[in-house]
Amino acid sequence: MVLSSVLGFPRIGAHRELKKITEAYWAGKATIDELVKTGKDIRAHNWKLQKDAGVDIIASNDFSYYDHILDLSLLFNVIPERYKKYNLPNIDTLFAMGRGLQREATETSPAVDVPALEMVKWFDSNYHYVRPTFSHNTEFKLNGQKPVDEYLEAKELGIDTRPVLLGPVSFLFLGKDDKDSLDLSLISLLPKLLPVYAEILAKLAAAGATSVQIDEPILVLDLPEEYKTAFKTAYKFLGEKTDIPKILIASYFGDARPNIDAIKGLPVAGFHYDFVRVPEQIDDAIDALTEKQILSVGIVDGRNIWKTDLSKAIDFVESAKSKLGADRIIVATSSSLLHTPVDLKNEGKSDPTITDWFSFATQKLDEVVLIAKAVTDGKDSVADALAANKKSIDARASSHITLDRAVRSRLESVTEKDSKRKAPFPERLDAQQALNLPLFPTTTIGSFPQTKEIRVNRNKYNKGDISKEEYEKFIQKEIDEVIKFQEDIDLDVLVHGEPERNDMVQYFGEKLNGFAFTTNGWVQSYGSRYVRPPIIVGDISRPGPITVKESKYAQSITTKPVKGMLTGPVTILRWSFPRNDISAKDQSLQLALALRDEVHDLEAAGVKIIQVDEPAIREGLPLRAGKERDEYVKWAPLSFRLATSGVENDTQIHSHFCYSDLDPAHIKALDADVVSIEFSKKDDPNYIQEFADYPNHIGLGLFDIHSPRVPPQKEFENRISEILKVYPKEKLWINPDCGLKTRKWDEVKKQLTNMVNAAKVFREKYATA
Repeated sequence: MVLSSVLGFPRIGAHRELKKITEAYWAGKATIDELVKTGKDIRAHNWKLQKDAGVDIIASNDFSYYDHILDLSLLFNVIPERYKKYNLPNIDTLFAMGRGLQREATETSPAVDVPALEMVKWFDSNYHYVRPTFSHNTEFKLNGQKPVDEYLEAKELGIDTRPVLLGPVSFLFLGKDDKDSLDLSLISLLPKLLPVYAEILAKLAAAGATSVQIDEPILVLDLPEEYKTAFKTAYKFLGEKTDIPKILIASYFGDARPNIDAIKGLPVAGFHYDFVRVPEQIDDAIDALTEKQILSVGIVDGRNIWKTDLSKAIDFVESAKSKLGADRIIVATSSSLLHTPVDLKNEGKSDPTITDWFSFATQKLDEVVLIAKAVTDGKDSVADALAANKKSIDARASSHITLDRAVRSRLESVTEKDSKRKAPFPERLDAQQALNLPLFPTTTIGSFPQTKEIRVNRNKYNKGDISKEEYEKFIQKEIDEVIKFQEDIDLDVLVHGEPERNDMVQYFGEKLNGFAFTTNGWVQSYGSRYVRPPIIVGDISRPGPITVKESKYAQSITTKPVKGMLTGPVTILRWSFPRNDISAKDQSLQLALALRDEVHDLEAAGVKIIQVDEPAIREGLPLRAGKERDEYVKWAPLSFRLATSGVENDTQIHSHFCYSDLDPAHIKALDADVVSIEFSKKDDPNYIQEFADYPNHIGLGLFDIHSPRVPPQKEFENRISEILKVYPKEKLWINPDCGLKTRKWDEVKKQLTNMVNAAKVFREKYATA
């Protein structure tokens, strides 16, 4: 019998219950007991849902109140001393490391002021994890037993689960050395870490767990030799233990073949591979197995929302079965379903013609089970389901929605000239002196707080409870207030605050042809930040102006320059669910042409600074060196330049990047006049040095917008001083890490005021020098 498996399920709740309770807890409006109960309810619902669908192997320990990698840091006591000294409860320590904590002293507790740990992208996804932070003083030991507790919780419901943990080699590789331990070799910590893994695995076995899923996703990366060797060390150590469950090592998101020798022959029960991304690795995966090891075939896409072509998937698994036998095959999702919306049934108002093409996390359970049944009992046993699936696949392939010949014709006519500015940067800089900006110009990244009032009025407008005129009047009032606030604190380059925008990608998708949308297709991006990615269903074009009205209005009510704010083509592509029937390059270039029209209209409306954000450009970089990556580093910047290069020299083009390890060469290829980069949680002084030779202007973000913490002015001054040791004062802009949408107004006012005042200190210093 071929078994079915799901590597993990979305933890946000069918109706975002987790977001609501965590934010209520942070605001002091919910108790710890209420928080814990909601988490328990979500887990129970998820497990029962999978069991009722017929899934054979169900994951536990895939739940987290914030981030599952941060959970592991807490579990193994990888907690920097700055968090330990406050003696917070475990859940508050978790949140402090994830989002920072700043509160005044009370009669019962001391003051707390600690920033968040660094947060970066999880491989090439839009999920953010909190980077484990190690030091010479890290003492590995169990701090609780979360995986065991959740395994037993499921067991009480009559559901035997397979606990999942990030593996020891990936845990170290994906971490960083703390600011006081920059000479630390993380892999040298492996001998100290492994006994703690063995301890938690032994506790799981004692609780009744017979197998565990240990994720080693770094197997799809280009690894240094010491990390390849570390797999042998780690799993030989664990393999010698007789009191732990059987281990399945899971990789996903890419090609594990270049590292397959590092795991070949390991004393584990089997391996999981992502055959959605790289079906070509099947032969090598099979050849690397010992006679008794099993193969978990990741064939249902854990990263996208398109229905699986069930007939092709069954044929693929059948081929593996013919070589290994039914008892050594598991049909599985390619990765955790964390990256997909919860349930298509929540999309009652969506176009049924298009939603018939989709499969969300709940529907993917049925796909996994059906494939396993077909491989076990034959295709005839699921004939009706296969016929319905084929009808959906064929309908999408032949739909008029997917093809726009005018878009494709325009793309074919693009020339190299279209992607080049009219003059090199020094000449453009001379023309841009008309902006009359001071030394250390201050600005923000774009968005300002999305208040309850904004969300209520947007909801009223969407429901038809207020007219378009009433809604636009409300938006103008919000812009008035944001502009006045920025003038009052003396920012130099303003933004309109984006009160009309629900999300930096969704908003643009809603204004472009070629997109479909969900009403409840929420996906976790980080912590309590969830997004509803639009879905690219056809060729992309712009039917009319998107942002011009609001930008033009904002510029009309101030004498200071106001940036036009756009999301870049690569980011719109990466933060949507893309098509899987045409290339990513073509989708990105279609988006670039649509945005090129918008940039042209903004310039014609008198907007002289236009910011086109590309925070996903590093995220989109293929995980391995090679032909695919070489091609990406050409077409990704080409997309940006195609969108922005039609402007005159005196129009200043900005871009923004955050929460990833950037390569200055890739940023340079964009040829933006000014770039802003997330920087506040970068501890390595060499990170500044990497950008020392960047030829254009740059703003290194000075405070973490994902945290409510307000850095004092002196902290801003210290960071600017450090930057100026490396970067020329004439090229430095002063700005936050990212947009301020998720923050509250009282936090923003203090944060930005301290930032502006710090810039003025240096402006005065150099003016009198």
